[in-house]
Amino acid sequence: MTTQQTNDDKDGLRDSFQRRPSRFMTRIERAKNPRSALRRLLPFLTHFKFSLILIIAFVLIYTVLDLIGPYLMGVAIDGFIAAKDSEGLIRIALLLLTVYILNNLFQALAGWTTARMSQQVLKRLRRDLFRHLQTLPLSFFDHISSGDLMSRLTNDIDAISQSVSQNVTGLFASVLSMSGIVVAMFVLDWRLAFVSLFVVPIMLWFARFVATYTRKAFGDLQKHLGDLNGVMEEAISGQKVVKAFQKSESVIASFRLHNQEVFRNGVYANTYALLLMPLTNVLGNFFVIGVSGFGGWLALQNLASVGIIATFISYAQNFIHPLRQLAGLYNTIQASLAGAERVFEIIDTKPELHDSPDALSLESISGNVRFENVSFGYQSDVPVIRSMSLEGKTGEIIALVGPTGAGKTTIINLLSRFYEINEGTITVDGHDIRKVKKAELRRKLGIVLQDTFLFSDTVMENIRYGRLNASDEEVIVASKLAEADHFIHLLPQGYQTLLSERASNLSQGQRQLLAIARAILADPCILILDEATSSVDTRTEARIQKALLRLMKGRTSFVIAHRLSTIRDANKVLVINQGEIIEQGTHQQLLDLRGFYRKLYISQFKGQEI
Repeated sequence: MTTQQTNDDKDGLRDSFQRRPSRFMTRIERAKNPRSALRRLLPFLTHFKFSLILIIAFVLIYTVLDLIGPYLMGVAIDGFIAAKDSEGLIRIALLLLTVYILNNLFQALAGWTTARMSQQVLKRLRRDLFRHLQTLPLSFFDHISSGDLMSRLTNDIDAISQSVSQNVTGLFASVLSMSGIVVAMFVLDWRLAFVSLFVVPIMLWFARFVATYTRKAFGDLQKHLGDLNGVMEEAISGQKVVKAFQKSESVIASFRLHNQEVFRNGVYANTYALLLMPLTNVLGNFFVIGVSGFGGWLALQNLASVGIIATFISYAQNFIHPLRQLAGLYNTIQASLAGAERVFEIIDTKPELHDSPDALSLESISGNVRFENVSFGYQSDVPVIRSMSLEGKTGEIIALVGPTGAGKTTIINLLSRFYEINEGTITVDGHDIRKVKKAELRRKLGIVLQDTFLFSDTVMENIRYGRLNASDEEVIVASKLAEADHFIHLLPQGYQTLLSERASNLSQGQRQLLAIARAILADPCILILDEATSSVDTRTEARIQKALLRLMKGRTSFVIAHRLSTIRDANKVLVINQGEIIEQGTHQQLLDLRGFYRKLYISQFKGQEI
């Protein structure tokens, strides 16, 4: 089945969407609840318990080795340098060398294990986000730009990546190292320990003060990055329109405006992010000065040895390093939590309504379609379809005509259950489609919409998208029926020609022919054609019409047409205006009626002003 989404019937709503922020866009300005985001990230780590245990073991080992080094240095000063024992000094120097080599080795092992685990975590998170996107209703994509979604899949995931890969070992090692140093300090000399730790509460207060502004700043930065990506994505994908209407300067101006916002928020965020580092440096220097001064006084009073003081100074410097690391990690964590909230906002969005447990399967249907008092609006206060009733019997061709925005494509969207109706019922062979499995329903539909979408794959695979288990021969037969086989053979590699993004290496008419071939291959019970021949020349249109008439034989077919010459063979023509059926009958009956349809027909073919 081919399902290219179109927004023809929503033209009247598009301006209102553009004038005000959508409900999705307004919810992502900053990380409002970092603790909640952190709690939700942790389960992704618990899936890799063995890796976590290894990381903890490696960190524990190299942290203990970090603590042993300064202690051995103090022992060397007091036990061997003072006693002028060169042999003992050589032995302890070799022991120190071994300790530092092992320290670096276990740090490398911890880093490699963390990198591997972090990528597994991100792979899982990226998979969950992308999989959830496939379950969301089309109404969600009406209200959020593809650029913002791409930003969440890339920028926000990258922010989380940096946090997981850098912070798991760094955070644990820093806390463990600081705790070990504190314990070692109190074991060696409680007086020096108290003086050394006097500066810690001040550091914590500064960190808490800066944190409030840092978190908000990074949340705003991520939001504006999403907006900037949206502008870039639209400008790149719409280059033909930009150049055709000479809007390059306008696009550049829009980009410059959003780029300036990213710049301003980036400066704001990184200013606060960088503020902690110099603060910890200054306070760390006070740390060393306090230990050196008070330790020197204790040494003069014969209350502490030179080796103990040297050990404390080394511990003080080692204590500053994890504090600095924690300051840096804190900023990274703030950015990642802001990104995590944006990712989880998508994951928390309610998916498309699932099939009910007692949903029916449509093994075989004849194709009787009935709308009974159906009402619907893309917005609850703006109805698009009003109490509409219609019937399409097996083998009938039902044409839907009317002005743009009248509700024609909306009828197709409702029949396909791309959107759920507000009131009334839609039945297929007497089965309410809300009680039928969506996959089964859509498998019975063959849809060719006005906006043809083709994937960056071969021509063969794009047509096979209509029925994935179809053979190459069946694909070729469908192409011939759609009058596409001739031009496909003229392509460089024929059916194996690789299409570029959005199939820009094909004409619009050729893309339309491939979409028709895809629908033919699906072999549906109900056929839906939304201006299926609008992009082909008159001669090709005549050939396609013959093929479509063969295809529509025995099937219920809904044809949306603006070119009224294409619907003369329809069994029933429904004239839609402002969400209501105002006239119905055959082509000739409606002409004889001398109503709205006749005015449309005359204005189209005779150029008369109505």
